[in-house]
Amino acid sequence: MIIKKFIAKTEKEAIENARKELGEGVVVMNVKPVKSRGLFAFLKTPMVEVTVALEEESEKLTAAVSAINSVIASSQNKEEEPVKSTPVMETPEKRDNNSAIEEKLDSLQSLLEQQLQKPEEEKEEKKEEKEEEQKEETETDKFMHLLHDTMLENEVDEKYAREIMDEIELINKPNIPFDYALANIYQKMILKFGKPSGIEPAESGIKLVFFIGPTGVGKTTTIAKIASKFRVDEKKKVALLTADTYRIAAAEQLRTYANILEVPFRVIYTVEEINKALEDFKDYDYIMIDTAGHSHQNTTQKDNMRNIIHSVDDRVESEVHLVLSATTKYKDLISIADSYREMADYKLIFTKLDETTTLGNLLNLRLYTGASLSYVTCGQNVPDDIEDFNPQKTVKRLLGGKN
Repeated sequence: MIIKKFIAKTEKEAIENARKELGEGVVVMNVKPVKSRGLFAFLKTPMVEVTVALEEESEKLTAAVSAINSVIASSQNKEEEPVKSTPVMETPEKRDNNSAIEEKLDSLQSLLEQQLQKPEEEKEEKKEEKEEEQKEETETDKFMHLLHDTMLENEVDEKYAREIMDEIELINKPNIPFDYALANIYQKMILKFGKPSGIEPAESGIKLVFFIGPTGVGKTTTIAKIASKFRVDEKKKVALLTADTYRIAAAEQLRTYANILEVPFRVIYTVEEINKALEDFKDYDYIMIDTAGHSHQNTTQKDNMRNIIHSVDDRVESEVHLVLSATTKYKDLISIADSYREMADYKLIFTKLDETTTLGNLLNLRLYTGASLSYVTCGQNVPDDIEDFNPQKTVKRLLGGKN
């Protein structure tokens, strides 16, 4: 029997929570108010504690069998008791009815006993099958299965996890030590990520860097971190521009960072204003441009952004970085990546690594888009919480290691 307590604002809510977790068969055993404790207890909402019980299936079946046995025993005792009243002749019809009832009870008892026995038999059969399979598996096979499961737990897509394991099986020799197998899969995954591709200076003149991506992923803060790295650490000349005219707060945030770094800042609305900025900052090393996040269905906004990005083609060296959150679901990341792919080729920046325990989406998006990874961020601190993408460190995490 399962006995559990549930605490909620009302008795009804606590019982509903119990039924959601344990099922409709719960029985309420006790209900009592819960007193809040602490200095400000009188300000807290009163709570109710409900204790419920639930019989497990085996207990229910056992109880049913016991009940049937009681019925049969009772019926037999009645037949054995001496009849104190005037004897009455038992009719053939009455004898037939009694026999029919006893037959039904015997059948029901037998059925319930079989149901009680069946799970144990099935459990034993599965155990034997598993032991047989394990005899055929080598230690390396078990280790490889463990690595596969670990990748899935880290939210590497099943398609890519299976692909990697299949490639490893082709190069692994029979009875290879599992440390060699681990080395093979480690190297294979590093190759899948490829070489990191951060922002490099232009071969000559200025480098124009566009940052694109949905709202809420930390795009503006990421630009400030990268600009600070070049401005403070490498003593480069940097200018900050924003084409995000939809969110005043984003523009003001970037302006604040520009003031702290003592670099020029402008809001641009048209292609002509980008051309003017290129002329004014022609002696600079980098111009970094923030852009507005857009809806997948807003074709006008997408066209405007595409025009701005491609307005500098064949004039200056430029590149585009798609900024994504590591906490976003893979299905949504695919939709975002497809949408921005219509605008330009891009590199990938992943933010908010400190807000997730799984990094599988970094590998998933790398393999899905073919785009290089440039940077990852792991916090809000400017300029500290950013680093060049490190494939070795990431693969270690994906295979169950720690930082």
